[in-house]
Amino acid sequence: MYSRILAPIDGSVTSAHAFDEAVKLARANGAMLQPLYIVDLHPVAFDAGAAFYPDLRSALIEEGRRLTAEAAERMAREGVKGKPRISEVEMAGDDVAERIELCAEDFGADLVVMGTHGKRGWRRLVLGSVAEHFMRRARCPVLLVPGREAEARAKLDVESTQAVV
Repeated sequence: MYSRILAPIDGSVTSAHAFDEAVKLARANGAMLQPLYIVDLHPVAFDAGAAFYPDLRSALIEEGRRLTAEAAERMAREGVKGKPRISEVEMAGDDVAERIELCAEDFGADLVVMGTHGKRGWRRLVLGSVAEHFMRRARCPVLLVPGREAEARAKLDVESTQAVV
């Protein structure tokens, strides 16, 4: 069904849950999987704390290396083919959703699996979530995976509804 799956990762619990689903889908379909980490300085570029952390870009790239290495190890254990990628948002150009779109096109993804929310809290409040923005731009199917907390709440709601009936 799917042969090339892109899975954006950012170190959040929801991202990890979405990556779990991407691994399952890739394994079941014999698909190539590309975990994607986006280096994005926009959320912190205007933060007063950024002035005290001059090597922020390097730290984000290092975090990306760590996360993509973990993803590659997991893929090897699960017998899933693919190679992780790190990409960087251009300060004067695109945003995270646009960067994911460009990477999906470059990879030839026929499915993108991503969490409904991740580590970009204040931007979500101001601009809407990356997942929502990406959904509006996507040119291939997108599987949005809620966090485990959302799944647990939904399960409790269903159970409580069934108990009442």
